[in-house]
Amino acid sequence: MQKLIALYRLIRRDLRILWFALGDPRRPRWLLPAVAGLALYLFSPVDLLPDTLPLIGIMDDLVLIPLAVGWLVGRLPPELRRGGSD
Repeated sequence: MQKLIALYRLIRRDLRILWFALGDPRRPRWLLPAVAGLALYLFSPVDLLPDTLPLIGIMDDLVLIPLAVGWLVGRLPPELRRGGSD
């Protein structure tokens, strides 16, 4: 649970934009599968670095998830990126 709270604090704005984009009919077709894959990775017990490794296992999620979310938001059409920040 602590991992999710730390991730949320890092990417709050981008998550709001993604949430808005998911509900918008103008969203790209690739967005829903991409967000589903990201959620699957976040909640999956299989990681690039296992969480059992002290600090390093959690740090990969704290780096990869915000990077992936930022990348997805960067690929959205400009009108969807603006709409989530209003």
